[in-house]
Amino acid sequence: LTLSNVLDKKSGISMGGDGVWATNINIRGLSENRLVTLIDGNRVETANDLTASMSMIDMYDVERVEVIKGAQSSLYGSGAMGGIVNIITKDGYFSSESYLKGNVSTGFASANRLFSGHADVNTGSARWYFRLSGTYSDAGDIRTPEGKMPNSQYEYNNVTAKLGIKPFNDHIFKLQIQRYQANDVGIPGGDAFPGPATATYTGIGRDLVSAGYEIKNLGNMLSSLKFGYFNQYIDRHVSLKPNTVTEATLPNGNVQRTKPELFTPTGRHLTNGGQIQSTWDLSPDNTFIVGADVWSRKLTTERIKYITVDIINPSGDIIKTNNVIRGETPTPESSFSSAGLFIQDEARLLNDRLTLIAGGRLDGVLIKNKENYDVDYITINDVENSFPDRRLTFDEGSERNISWSANAGLLYNLTGNTDLSFNLARSFRSPSLEERFKYIDLGNYVRLGDASLAPESGFSADLGIRKWNRDLNFQAGVFLNHMTNMIVEVPGEFIYKAFTGASDYTVDTLPALINSNVSRALLYGIDYEFEYNFYNNFVLFSTGSWVRGKDTEAGENLPLIPPLRGRLGLRYTRHGIASAEFIVTGVSKQAKIAEGEKETDGYVRLDLTVSSDNIRLGKTGLQLFAGIDNILDKSYTNHLSTNRGNISVEPGRNFYIRLNFSF
Repeated sequence: LTLSNVLDKKSGISMGGDGVWATNINIRGLSENRLVTLIDGNRVETANDLTASMSMIDMYDVERVEVIKGAQSSLYGSGAMGGIVNIITKDGYFSSESYLKGNVSTGFASANRLFSGHADVNTGSARWYFRLSGTYSDAGDIRTPEGKMPNSQYEYNNVTAKLGIKPFNDHIFKLQIQRYQANDVGIPGGDAFPGPATATYTGIGRDLVSAGYEIKNLGNMLSSLKFGYFNQYIDRHVSLKPNTVTEATLPNGNVQRTKPELFTPTGRHLTNGGQIQSTWDLSPDNTFIVGADVWSRKLTTERIKYITVDIINPSGDIIKTNNVIRGETPTPESSFSSAGLFIQDEARLLNDRLTLIAGGRLDGVLIKNKENYDVDYITINDVENSFPDRRLTFDEGSERNISWSANAGLLYNLTGNTDLSFNLARSFRSPSLEERFKYIDLGNYVRLGDASLAPESGFSADLGIRKWNRDLNFQAGVFLNHMTNMIVEVPGEFIYKAFTGASDYTVDTLPALINSNVSRALLYGIDYEFEYNFYNNFVLFSTGSWVRGKDTEAGENLPLIPPLRGRLGLRYTRHGIASAEFIVTGVSKQAKIAEGEKETDGYVRLDLTVSSDNIRLGKTGLQLFAGIDNILDKSYTNHLSTNRGNISVEPGRNFYIRLNFSF
């Protein structure tokens, strides 16, 4: 279970991924490269071709998730075209009396023989608190209705420590350390590892250190002043077995057989950032926020290829074997630095019946990179050549651009229990380092990035309604998102320097597909959710969403657009004892697909969950969670997972149980 599985139950949010562990989300048709993901307000910056940003989070540590669908906030800068996901992890608390509390949890899931264990302890008093938590999980290959999914195993551990101190009245200092490490993580699907290749994260980790200082009640109007700093390091170590063999006939009649044995790409993503934010109560009905933030991501990559080359004579005998080691830097050592100023104002009018929100942000982005070659060295039978024939893929350089975002919205109380909302926004996304410095050699042509790519721009509108009373809670929204300067590959020419030795070179060309700002897109749709307490302890609940995505420049469908889907459930609660939910999920066929995608059929899935209330045992408590996923063991396909890679079937029937003991 990852965070994506939980968010998949919300309207307008769909889950995809490269396997059981490596998952991501899609909000209203836009995937994670056009979303901003935060952990306790700190940006998660990593490669967007390998889904994992939503996976490197311990579910036991999550308190809640705040999701803003669409570009409705200007506080977060580049990337927030489709929405913002802020994952709030559990924290300690101050108390007038000293305390010591904790939890011990364990869980099991049948589909992949998942075992998980978690423990946390919280202590503190009026001036300080401390929280320490740890988790370990281990899972085998997942079972599907068509058999086991090979290479879908994973194992991870997580440790989190949090400290809070009140040095003075109205002053709060917070410090946290998170260390997440996953090992032996199978990647059964994913467009980064196509064909028959077998790919595994031998290690993938996330280290976060963050500190914050807040001062409250500084004056009649300045209610809060916050300072924050974070350092987040994500490293990926992949073992890739291509499982391919190629043969070529040499002029002398011999055959050269080339077998790539093992590729070991690694990526290191170091992000540092800081923020200052002030909140002003200009009047009892007006709140103003102003602040600035800076952050910088540094990327270093490495790839080593182990290749065996056999020379075979016409009789079929191997007459020579060369063991080749090829060292490469797939993406130049590079950095992405951003600095922004932001403001937001919220005014409440007409006796609080009308709320107006407006905000804006100005960002400057600086991109730097070192020069890069398609190969760094080649070792043949233990003899290294440090200056092999090679291409210069990217010159050393830097790029700067300035972008802005803005939003305006209103919330109007039509009646005592009915609200109407309307939002307009302009957003932007500065291209990632991977898009700017992509280099994929496909033999007779290359796929190439462009360091000078301009930011994508988005203009969106959202209209929503919310109605509630003692028995009913209903909300729905329609949205429109128009994007320009979208990045797509277009045919072009790669002009490069071909080096022979350390300094001699010639200029040559090669056909290429080059990332360019040439596309426009339009997305529109609707989503809703409601809960209706129709009889005593029975609640009927439902969510639904539909989105249409078009490339208006090419007149084609956008890729990775989730199909129409809905959930209908019945909840029964016996207060003080337990609650149970029965859920039916229906997904339609997706036939409006982009070039290269596969159509996926619709399906219906049934799930059941049961949870007890916290059973008090003196000063301790016991709580049970259990359920059955995919009750009918239905074989079905997730459109987003299938069209990222080669996952053709989702997990089968799964029985799970989790016990939590609190003290």
